[in-house]
Amino acid sequence: MKAVIQRVLGAKLSANGVPHASISRGLVAYVGVEQSDGEANAVAFAQKLVAMRIFSDDAGKMNLSVLDVGGDILLVSNFTLCADISHGNRPSFTGAMRPPTAASALFDYCGDAVEDLMRGGKGSVKRGVFGADMEIEQINDGPITIVY
Repeated sequence: MKAVIQRVLGAKLSANGVPHASISRGLVAYVGVEQSDGEANAVAFAQKLVAMRIFSDDAGKMNLSVLDVGGDILLVSNFTLCADISHGNRPSFTGAMRPPTAASALFDYCGDAVEDLMRGGKGSVKRGVFGADMEIEQINDGPITIVY
C-alpha cells in the first residue's frame, strides 16, 4: 500500500458533486492499493496510521497520535499513488491492484481495520467513495505530510 497522510484542521469530501463526508481535526489519508498488497498490508497500514505520533503535545513536540487527541480520519482511495513515471511522461498504473473490485475490497478491509483500532476513542472514521470523482477541501495543519 502507498499512502499520503496529512494532518488537517478539517476536511470535506464530495463524490460526483454530492457532499459525502467531513471531518474536523485529524488525518486525511490518500490510499493506493497495489497488486502485491494483501490483508496483512492493510492491517499494518491501519496500525501505523492510528498510532503515528504527529500531533503536538503540551510542549509543542510531535508526540501524540490521532487517538490521543480524539481526532478524526478521512480515508480516500487513490489509485494514482501507484503510478510509475520512470519511463516517459505518461503515468503507468500497472502497479495498481486489478480488478477494481479486488482493490475496493482491500480498501474496505483497511477501512474496517482503522475503524476497529479507533473504536473506543473519541474520533470518527469516514471514507470517500471508491472509484468516484471526488473533490476534497482540506485545511492542512502544519503542514504535516507523511508518505507511507
